Parts: sequence; structure tokens; C-alpha cells
Amino acid sequence: MERVLGIGGYFLRAADPAALSAWYRDHLGLDTAEQGLWHQAPGPTVFATFEPDTDYFGSPTQQAMLNFRVRDLDAMLAQLRAKGAAVSPEVQEMPGVGRFGWVTDPEGNRIELWQPDATRTPPG
Repeated sequence: MERVLGIGGYFLRAADPAALSAWYRDHLGLDTAEQGLWHQAPGPTVFATFEPDTDYFGSPTQQAMLNFRVRDLDAMLAQLRAKGAAVSPEVQEMPGVGRFGWVTDPEGNRIELWQPDATRTPPG
């Protein structure tokens, strides 16, 4: 059986695509090349489904949530706050998995930031 190799892209509708791309570059350091190409650091990716009434994504109209791996969650959240981004005050820790925080982009999309647990063994 053929299998997918990884996430090939994540696409967002935006009222102002250039401004939203600039927000991701300036606030999260997501510096993409032409056509949005981004070479991410190797590491785990989680694919999970949720119940339709979950509040985990923030707004009930948000059908999917983007999760970015980060090296230092506290530093990333402080950087986002300093730039005036809408950062959730909540930080969650899951033993053996890592720490999580959230920010909402200017278009209202809730984004999860994940600092994987240093003791987590990579899959494979």
C-alpha cells in the first residue's frame, strides 16, 4: 500500500493574503520562499481528529488547527506578546509529550505552538 510521506502544505483563506503571510513571517519567523515553500526542521508531526463540538480549536467555526513545533515555548510566547499578538494566557503540559501554548493570527485562526518533551523518542 502506498502511504503519504508527510505534510505537503497547509493553506489558509485570507482577506489580505500578503498581510497574513507577513504576520506569520514577522511573528513566528516562518520565512517562506516563492510559492510559500518552507523547509522545516525535522521532527515529529501529529495527525489527530477531534469531536465536532471540541473547543480546543477556539472558534467553533474553525475546522482545523495548525500546530508548529518550537524550540523554546516560553521565548516564543514572550516574542509574540512583545509584538502585540493575541496570545492565550494558558500553557499546557502533557508529560512525555511536551508543552503547548496558543496564539490567534489576525484572521482569527487559533494556532498551537508545541515544544516537544526533550525525553520523547522520535518515531521510527
